[in-house]
Amino acid sequence: MGDRVYNVLFLCTGNSARSIMAEVILNKLGRERFRAYSAGSHPIGSVHPYAIEALQRLKLPTEGLRSKSWDEFAVPGAPLLDFVFTVCHKAAGESCPAWPGQPMTARWGVEDPASFVGPEEKKRELFRNTLLTLSRRIGSSCACRSRRSTDSHSRNESLPSEEADGWHSPHPSFEDATRDRIDFC
Repeated sequence: MGDRVYNVLFLCTGNSARSIMAEVILNKLGRERFRAYSAGSHPIGSVHPYAIEALQRLKLPTEGLRSKSWDEFAVPGAPLLDFVFTVCHKAAGESCPAWPGQPMTARWGVEDPASFVGPEEKKRELFRNTLLTLSRRIGSSCACRSRRSTDSHSRNESLPSEEADGWHSPHPSFEDATRDRIDFC
């Protein structure tokens, strides 16, 4: 893939949770190879507070995050996109704008934790599990960068452990989930 930085757009309908979390994760893990953005087909105008909470528990940056329309990325002067990932089922079925540069596209169907109706603690848990699911997928995507890097700091880049904050998930840790990566780059 060379030394250039690739632009990646994560899409969902409301741009309040999944796509926002994916943007933050990729900007952390792929910062030398990828620049991530997020948007929604019908943005709700704010980032869900439980998405912010889940990101902050892993000490990931949340400053400046905002819910925005995908129209921002289909106009002259917008970043030229290399990859567009749809992370929800609703947006995957919508007619997307014509993206400048004809990026590669893929669908990553991830359940929407914001749509859950029930106890608040269960909803928080769904947000944390969604963050871990996205972390595993994105970590696998970044595997080729970490394998090819000669910088030991970059090679060992990972998210802080969820257990560090007393948060125990029934899912494998990020490190366990990305240990046996497939290099598709």
